Amino acid sequence: MEKLISYPISVVYYLCFGLCLVIFHPIQWICFNVFGYQAHKKSVDYLNFFLARCTNILGTTYTFRNRELVPEGVPVIFVANHQSLYDIVGIIWYLRKHHAKFVSKKELGKRIPSVSYNLRHGGSILIDRKDPKQAIPLIKGLSEYIQKNNRSAVIFPEGTRSKDGKPKEFAQSGLKILCKYAPSAYVVPISINNSWKMVKFGPFPMGLGNKLEFIIHEPLAVKDYSFDDLMIKTEQAVTQSLK
Repeated sequence: MEKLISYPISVVYYLCFGLCLVIFHPIQWICFNVFGYQAHKKSVDYLNFFLARCTNILGTTYTFRNRELVPEGVPVIFVANHQSLYDIVGIIWYLRKHHAKFVSKKELGKRIPSVSYNLRHGGSILIDRKDPKQAIPLIKGLSEYIQKNNRSAVIFPEGTRSKDGKPKEFAQSGLKILCKYAPSAYVVPISINNSWKMVKFGPFPMGLGNKLEFIIHEPLAVKDYSFDDLMIKTEQAVTQSLK
């Protein structure tokens, strides 16, 4: 029944979602090329605010727990499980003061209004998952960027989205490089629940009435742990709060 009801609602949702992407693409271009980084970042923040509001059409709600735990004035590495693109929408808007930059697959850097422009110009990196060696200098550059500017990087160490909410094994390489070249950073684990239900029927129709939950866990100072211990603690923190 939910799937049947969702068809007309999803049409309205996608119209609004697509309209936001199209409207904000030139806004981003103007902000970036005329006014610079801060203006561009604001445009991306509000793009994601409106994208989140579009999902309210589907009955979606967002809850962010423990945002006060995220340290300020230091580099931050957010490590989260990955269930859908709505993970990214939530993180960009609700953690906007931390200037989140993403480790994304290169395919997202082309042909998607607003999204591709932001990934190419907003400080995120685009990696080829079939060529791990290509990713190393890019992730190193991101590490040095957040170290220098006290901003944040977001990495989904599962490498791909979970289609049923069950976490996949965490890969170590990307996080290891981030920690190595941002030694004053804090790793902040995030558990994301119910995001996969947005696309449980596939891209169309959308899931209805989902309560997306983002749980922020205690920060871990990179300098206080060996990488192996840091990896274990991070993965345990993320997975223990998944439902």
